[in-house]
Amino acid sequence: MATRQSVEDLIQQCEDAIRNAQDQYKESSKQEHYNDDDYDKALQALEDSYNDLARLAHSANAQQRDQLHRMRLQLQQLQNHMILLDHED
Repeated sequence: MATRQSVEDLIQQCEDAIRNAQDQYKESSKQEHYNDDDYDKALQALEDSYNDLARLAHSANAQQRDQLHRMRLQLQQLQNHMILLDHED
């Protein structure tokens, strides 16, 4: 079973990844190509966090799984926005 601390730590990691990705998204919206490396790193951090959530969910109880699932949806939504951002403008 996943410990409460492991779930809290992972949720914090996800929130940090989301904050960073949101910042990169805003910057990319303004600057087009200038920070592609940071943008790619932010996207990778979202993906890594998403995968970590999926792994931890296997050992979580029902309440923890629900919490992890909601976080996964947030990560996925932001990933989709970032992927769809048109850098060609």
